[in-house]
Formats: sequence, structure tokens, C-alpha cells
Amino acid sequence: MKSIEILISGKVQKVGFRSCIKRIAWRLNIKGEVMNQSDGTVRIRATGDWIILEKFISMIYGCPRAVIRDVSIRELDLREYDDFVIRKIH
Repeated sequence: MKSIEILISGKVQKVGFRSCIKRIAWRLNIKGEVMNQSDGTVRIRATGDWIILEKFISMIYGCPRAVIRDVSIRELDLREYDDFVIRKIH
């Protein structure tokens, strides 16, 4: 199991992007959270098997109406989550 943080920039707020991310996470049984940031980016923290996390990252690009400009990924210390949730703006 691994935990990662993904920062995404582009047209990713007010287009249903967080809901799309949550649906993908549920489908892949990934636990974590997604939240808008005050600078217009979206931050995702996710925990799962590395192979599944790689699939998750690739599926993010399929979210309709979102225009992804940049994706930054970094590994975190392992974090435990009960579910995958949408958090309020951070």
C-alpha cells in the first residue's frame, strides 16, 4: 500500500471534477480525499496498491469538462482513510 498526493492545475474547479475523482476512486477502491485549493488547483490524497494508484492517475484525464494543465505527484507517508471523500476548499 502507498499514499500519494496529486496536485492538479488547469480548469478543474466548478466543472464537477471532484465528483468525477470520487467516482473513479470508489470504482477502484481507493481511499482518501479530494479538495479544491484557494489558488484554483485541486489536491488529491489517495491510498491504495501502487498499480491501482497508477490506473487512478491515468483515469483522472477522462473527467469530462475538466481541462488538466499540469499534474504533480509525490509520495506521502502511508495514511489510513476509511473512505474517499470530497472536502471543502482548503
